Amino acid sequence: MMGHWIILPVVLPAILAGITVLAARHDLIMQRSLSLAGTAGFLAVALWLVLHADQPEAYRLGNWPAPFGIVLVLDGLSALMLVLLGAVALPVLLYVIGTEWDTRGQHFHALYLFQLMGLGGAFLTGDAFNLFVFFEVLLIASYGLMIHGGGEVRLRAGLQYVVVNLVGSTLFLFALATIYALTGTLNMADLAGKWAALPAGDQALARAAAAMLLLVFAVKGALVPLQFWLPGTYANAPGPVAALFAIMTKVGAYAVIRLGTLVFDQGPTAGMWQALLIPAALATLAVGAIGVLGARGLARQAAFAAIGSMGVVFLAVGAMTPAATAAALYYMIHSTLAGAALFLLADLVTDRRGTDRLDIARPPMAQGGLIAGLFMAAAIAMAGMPPLSGFLGKMLVLQALSVQAALVWTAVLLASFLTILGFARAGSALFWKAHASGEEAEAHRAEPLSFVALGLVLAGLAALTLAAGPVTGWLEHVAAALHAPEAYITANTLGERG
Repeated sequence: MMGHWIILPVVLPAILAGITVLAARHDLIMQRSLSLAGTAGFLAVALWLVLHADQPEAYRLGNWPAPFGIVLVLDGLSALMLVLLGAVALPVLLYVIGTEWDTRGQHFHALYLFQLMGLGGAFLTGDAFNLFVFFEVLLIASYGLMIHGGGEVRLRAGLQYVVVNLVGSTLFLFALATIYALTGTLNMADLAGKWAALPAGDQALARAAAAMLLLVFAVKGALVPLQFWLPGTYANAPGPVAALFAIMTKVGAYAVIRLGTLVFDQGPTAGMWQALLIPAALATLAVGAIGVLGARGLARQAAFAAIGSMGVVFLAVGAMTPAATAAALYYMIHSTLAGAALFLLADLVTDRRGTDRLDIARPPMAQGGLIAGLFMAAAIAMAGMPPLSGFLGKMLVLQALSVQAALVWTAVLLASFLTILGFARAGSALFWKAHASGEEAEAHRAEPLSFVALGLVLAGLAALTLAAGPVTGWLEHVAAALHAPEAYITANTLGERG
């Protein structure tokens, strides 16, 4: 029994964020210490939870019975997402400290911790309304992180980000209100029992509510045609913030998996999400690949690569089978780490060249050979070339979607080819283009901690490749539990006193 451990990923960063604002807002060293302690503690707790997540376990705050109280539920999927969040957040924070990004604006560390709190709560909650609440917490924190350091272009991109997500939040509320009116509950386990039993007269309204929810999650997951906000937002965000945002799009995929397998793949909406997700995912894959090929800046290229990776994830998610869900989870882990690495690399390049534009000539950059090697590893991973985990992830997805083999194989392989060409063009322009004889690299401080942070992210990709067998075996167990959710429903209904 995990007991109070389950709530720690929410409470720990929230408490430290409050202390950072109240007691350390004028002391950068103390802010960094609290942020590092909170992020490292978050990862440690997540690892502890994933070791004890064989059976779902609920935590009822205030001991209110379902469906009236706030319930957090730990299972394999929520534990996996917590570990992935911690595994990205800690290296990104080290990068921030190593490059002194946190000195370019105020309250970076408090916002960072509140972001962890919102994401952790979204992954743990067993109630659809509280999923909305945690969405808003993480989005408010992300607004501040997005415009950290200021600048007209960043403020404009931040405004677009705010407007799009406010529209998504409004749709989310409308969908939840409709579902509550139909069922009298927003507890996920309670919904699972009532959704299939809706009377015939309510089924059209139920499908409309499910469609609104899917639109919300499509916005969060940058699914075509609702991906338009992401390239400008991520490309103009601070590099390490964009790296952390690599997991933000996965919140949309997580929500589709959680609610799709638990509630909406039955009754009046059976097969509805699948029919919408597959064609939208193929279009997302195409937009991402073409964007990588045509992007003129490295950060924008990384943003389009993130869109393309969500196309692969949603392809697998849309199949709604245990094998496809396991493949989606593996590729989700891979694409989060690879996306974070690319955004950190884009920031390193911009810091040394003054721009990430591929069509602007610059003298050789400091530590250019090392950065070129790291870029090659990250590009191979994101493009899905062997031997790294992207290749294995795409193979798992293709195997799981054998029913649509011809179309899916063609789309995935063509998108991979275009992505390879795009990254090859970027690498050639940045690192292998001829320079004038005797031209020297501009001086730049070493920033060893930033390279350590980037190395940790790439080491995660290598570990995911080497441990692909055990990892996929565990993910198959997680996926099987998601598609047979009786244990989750029972745990959510009974719960643990909080």
